[in-house]
Amino acid sequence: MYDEKFLRQAIELAQENVRNGGRPFGAVLVKDGEVIATGVNETNATHDITAHAELLAVRRANEQLQTPFLEGTEMYASGQPCPMCMAAMHSAKVGKIYFAYSYEQGQSYGLSSTDVLDELKKPIGEQVIDIQHKTIDVEEHPYELWADQK
Repeated sequence: MYDEKFLRQAIELAQENVRNGGRPFGAVLVKDGEVIATGVNETNATHDITAHAELLAVRRANEQLQTPFLEGTEMYASGQPCPMCMAAMHSAKVGKIYFAYSYEQGQSYGLSSTDVLDELKKPIGEQVIDIQHKTIDVEEHPYELWADQK
């Protein structure tokens, strides 16, 4: 259930991150009304393009709860999550996502993921990255190996 205090906390994390030389993004992951993990965008500090606030909060929650799945959680993010973060939250089964600032609001600051989102909507052969599906025969298919060990 939406609670404004958590969205305000995400914004405060983003503000503090900017003051410390980071990008203006903060995230708060909540379960049953309690904060279980937070994150700020650490791409400048770590040179890791995946070090987004939401991803770091998800990773910390996974580690703390010792599960890859986060059913029943709510993500509060200062900005609209990028496609990478959205994919991770869908995979982790985050239950709800609330954000304060949209892609449109971030556009004039260079803080929008609309270009990435538009690119991902294109067929593989039309994307700017050269993506090619190649088949290869192997003696032991990794998917079959995994299925056999279940």
